[in-house]
Parts: sequence; structure tokens; C-alpha cells
Amino acid sequence: MSIVTTQLNNRYYKDYLNTEVTFTKDIIRTLKMDPRQIYIKCAGSQWPCIINSTSFTTAKIILGTKGGAYEVLSKKDPPPLSVRFSFYQQDGQLMSFFVSGKVYTIKEYAGSSDLVIVTVQYTQRPPEDLIGMLGHLLDANVNYLKRREDRIPITAESLRKLGIPKKESIIYIQNVPRHCILSDISFGGAKVILIGIAQYLINKTISLQLEFDEPHEVITLTGIITSTEAVEGRKDILAACIKFDDSSITLSYKIHINNYLTTMRKAELNTTFADDLQQAAGAV
Repeated sequence: MSIVTTQLNNRYYKDYLNTEVTFTKDIIRTLKMDPRQIYIKCAGSQWPCIINSTSFTTAKIILGTKGGAYEVLSKKDPPPLSVRFSFYQQDGQLMSFFVSGKVYTIKEYAGSSDLVIVTVQYTQRPPEDLIGMLGHLLDANVNYLKRREDRIPITAESLRKLGIPKKESIIYIQNVPRHCILSDISFGGAKVILIGIAQYLINKTISLQLEFDEPHEVITLTGIITSTEAVEGRKDILAACIKFDDSSITLSYKIHINNYLTTMRKAELNTTFADDLQQAAGAV
């Protein structure tokens, strides 16, 4: 693991130590978790379970009261346990690891006598892979709020780092498709260049299609054109400034934008580290 990745994971661990991540369908899909491969291991046996949520200090799992896991964990002094997490990597291979812990509380789940929710208190720091995945997700949500309007100019370099194969895209203006060129994007909006007349575009509803690689997906974001800008030397085209609807901004889109911001942050950390080494060498 690189020094920068270690520094980043240490920050995630410190900043989000007790922040819970609830495993919704959107989060399970984004993290490529395999819910069928989640197990609780205890007293030499392991049982499948439902992972409800986790932080870096605790996890909440759902168990049936008629199974062997509940029988073991509900004892007066339950033995130590481990929670097995499983995620698919980009190459399609399954990555699994265990996090050691102990039973903290057991409570009835959703008013059902057949189900309980078990809070597991971790007895060790989770694996770095888990810290990196969850920290990156939490960071995307935090940066979405803090850096919502920070614009990323579209250049050949930023396209590569964003994983966008080309700057040409399709925008639907009141359900009519038009070709456009990306000028900049942010968590909360975008600027595109297209043929049009300003007075006929202001306050019009739009949907913008953005294609991403790694993983390949096409994300459609809806919004409204809030203003337009003239393009120097061209009377037939203009730049349209778009504000996205909050409800259309997916977790996946947030992570794509945050990937770029994180990449830039890593570059800054690498530069700082190199400068520190150079200064230290010069002082010897």
C-alpha cells in the first residue's frame, strides 16, 4: 500500500470512525457487495446473515431467532465472532475478509419475534480495503455537500481522470434530443455548448446523458437551464449553464466526481511528500 493511500485511509478512519453506512440497494450495487456471501463466524461454525449497516467500530446484522447463529450469540456470555464481508473487484474476482468483534446488543427487529438485530462491536481496526471503500463513499457524500458548485473544466486530462470517454454528449431539452459538448461539470450541475437561442433555452427542463468508463455506465441527470453565455466569435452557438435536480444525482455520479477530486488530492499529497523529503535531505 502506498504512503498516500495509507494517509488517505487514516483520514477516513479518523473522520468517519462512528459514521454508519446503511446497505441500501444503491450502496450494495455501487460497492459491488455480494449479500449472499455475508456470514457470521463463531464457535467453529459460520452462518449466512443480512448485513444492515456498518461503521469502522460496529456492525449491525439481522438474524433469524430459529437459527444456530442466534442460539450461540444469545447466550449469557457469547463467544468472540467475526463478520465476513464480500465484494467483487473490477476484474470480477470476489474479495472477502473477516472483521473480529463481540456481541454488544441483541434487539427485536421491526417488531418481529422471528428476527433480531445484533450490534457487533469490532475488536480490531477493519481491513484497509473496507476502510478505503467505505471512506471513499462517505467522502463522496461529504464533498457533494461541501464542494457542490466546484467546477471541473473539461480538458483531455480531466476527461481521462473522470473516466469520460469523450466530451460530446446528448442533452434532451423538453424531451427533444440535441448534440452538445461538455464545457465543465460539478456535483450539482454542468455547462454545455450547443446550437440554440438563449431566450428559448432559459428555464427549460433538461436531461443530460453522461457516459463513464470503469465501470462503464451511462448516467442520466435531469435539471434546468438557469442561464446562458455567449461563445466568443460564434453567434449560432452558446453555453448553457445547468443546475441538476437533487433527486437525479446518483451515488454513482457522486463517486465519479469525487474520484477526480481524490485523484487531485493525492497528487497534492505526493507533491507535498516529495517536497518534504527534498527539504529533509537538504538539511542533512
